[in-house]
Amino acid sequence: MPDTHLPNERPFMKRRDFSKQLVGTGMGLAWASAARAQGTPEEGKQYMKLQPAVPTNLPAGKKIEVIEFFWYGCPHCFHFEPALEPWAKRLPADVYYHPIPIYFLGPVEHQKVFYALEELGQREALHPKLFNAIHVEHRQLNTEAEITAFVTANGVDGAKFTEAFRSFSVNTKVTRGKQLASAYKLDGVPALCVQGRFHTSPGLAGTGDRAVQVADFLIQRARTGA
Repeated sequence: MPDTHLPNERPFMKRRDFSKQLVGTGMGLAWASAARAQGTPEEGKQYMKLQPAVPTNLPAGKKIEVIEFFWYGCPHCFHFEPALEPWAKRLPADVYYHPIPIYFLGPVEHQKVFYALEELGQREALHPKLFNAIHVEHRQLNTEAEITAFVTANGVDGAKFTEAFRSFSVNTKVTRGKQLASAYKLDGVPALCVQGRFHTSPGLAGTGDRAVQVADFLIQRARTGA
């Protein structure tokens, strides 16, 4: 996928930038190799430590929480996907990885479509298609009507989608996402937050590939209690 970032552009969308975009284990070995090549990440540079820590919400059998905060309308989130998707698939079994859509000045519908599709078991299938529709096809998907037309064209039952989209559970998850973004003191996306204690991003790390390497390092720190 071609990189449309300018040479000195930071791959991170801050809160103040959103108004311009409204239209729109084995791990340890991998980290050791990357660390030798690029150096150990430094707190305050490649990642931030949260004080106080944010409480985690782990399901049974999981020990480490990793949250990806993103927004469908964010071009940097779109460009982060090629590095993020394969990394997320290879995370160890003790890691609970889950994406959370948030918005600052963008449409709340971008959060609601994510959760509605999740409830219908269609999130994984349509997640990349939503990104592509907005950033490759340049489609306007900012209203419930536009989004409903898009998902139904991609095989989702329109009546069931509308019911989920307007449901109490989806609205509750939207509110919870806002609360978590505030607790993590985020001022932009994309961001990876680890165990309620750390966060990094392509903007902090420098690139998407480096951001997931830093996240590996932070997961190791969380695992050892460092």
